[in-house]
Amino acid sequence: MTTEINNETEVAIDGAEFAALADHVLTAMHVNPLAELNILFIDPGPMEELHVRWLDLPGPTDVMSFPMDELRPGDEDDPAPAGTLGDIVICPQVAAKQAIAAGHSAVEEMLLLATHGILHLLGYDHAEPEEKKEMFDLQRTLLLTFLASRGA
Repeated sequence: MTTEINNETEVAIDGAEFAALADHVLTAMHVNPLAELNILFIDPGPMEELHVRWLDLPGPTDVMSFPMDELRPGDEDDPAPAGTLGDIVICPQVAAKQAIAAGHSAVEEMLLLATHGILHLLGYDHAEPEEKKEMFDLQRTLLLTFLASRGA
């Protein structure tokens, strides 16, 4: 997997950790090893601009996903084709506030948001209760197995 990490904030981000998470999630979802993904960390102002422009919703949000080639998960015998998954945009400041409310670290919240964003790029959604359960259960499993593999 090729994952490009860009941090346009003053918040310290361990790009290698987010690249490792992306590799873990995409491998588990049987995405082609040649797939490309971009993860961008931005401040609340630019995030609010994206939120208003694309979703017509006020204020900054935590994460947004912008799919490109509409890749879908594969399976062991038939991995997804190569291509560009798209972009995930995360706002660390919003994530930090959510982390306090959730009782875990800001880094764990951002790893959760990155996992969530990757699943959106792979076609998962949470608009309906059944979809939400499937997506959030998968998101939890992927994040927990990643953290366990890292000794976190």
